[in-house]
Amino acid sequence: MTSWNGKPYHSLDYMLKERFGEKVYKVTLNGGMSCPNRDGTIGHGGCIFCSEGGSGDFAASAALSIHEQIDSQIAMLSAKRPIHKYIAYFQAYTNTYAPVPYLEKIFQEAISHPGIVALSIGTRPDCLEDDVVELLSRLNMVKPVWVELGLQTIHESTAAYIRRGYHLSCFEDSLKRLRTAGLEVVVHTILGLPGESREDMLATMDYLNARDIQGIKLQLLHVLKGTDLAYDYLAGKFKVLERTEYIDLVADCLEHLDPSIVIHRVTGDGPKDLLIAPLWASRKREVLNLLHHRLKERQSFQGKALERV
Repeated sequence: MTSWNGKPYHSLDYMLKERFGEKVYKVTLNGGMSCPNRDGTIGHGGCIFCSEGGSGDFAASAALSIHEQIDSQIAMLSAKRPIHKYIAYFQAYTNTYAPVPYLEKIFQEAISHPGIVALSIGTRPDCLEDDVVELLSRLNMVKPVWVELGLQTIHESTAAYIRRGYHLSCFEDSLKRLRTAGLEVVVHTILGLPGESREDMLATMDYLNARDIQGIKLQLLHVLKGTDLAYDYLAGKFKVLERTEYIDLVADCLEHLDPSIVIHRVTGDGPKDLLIAPLWASRKREVLNLLHHRLKERQSFQGKALERV
């Protein structure tokens, strides 16, 4: 069975140790930006699942400078374990949704920090104008820059329900321009979106498997307080995945993904004070242990399904 340092999938931890020679941690930053899906440019309220924190509930305070945010998180992380290298992760809201001079200022501030070895930027495909891509390409010559694109699903009916706000063609165009500029791309997907079957979710994996992406996040759907998704859930309009369902689904997804694609996430733990469902998701370590046990039981590994084609 294929193995990456004992894991049956090409984990982010494995890739970082291969690239940087040691364990690397992310510091989550807030660039103080909004989102075109919130400010009225294309919509209000954001995606149906997005909390008031704009998916950056674990990010540092935007009231601090970028250097201060980095230093505060490094102090917190290094107090628990010996760490020397970090990734600056701009997580909250849409992190290319601002004038280029402002983006250059905050990204340069992050990338110039001596503890930072790479820059990771979470954004939307419809917020990547050519001048933004050119900026990211220049920064990529200093330290590695990864662009994290929130795709969630390839299915247009689901995209309309979650109020994603752009079509699949927009994602394809942005991906092509980012790769032409030499930037690595990590794609966010959500497993368990209302109305999607196992086959629908595997179709998203198969689609991405045929695209020039370098990483993927497999995110469990979280129902968070204050979101429109929560209203639908509490009204009984859909059910969330049970833990055993999710674990087998992740195993299926991994089997369908090319071994070269780095797996940046296989689950997620929403803020405990906001999480409505599924409550089992808050026990992340337990979920990961059960997943690895299930993968071993199934003799499963990343790309297994491709070997049978």
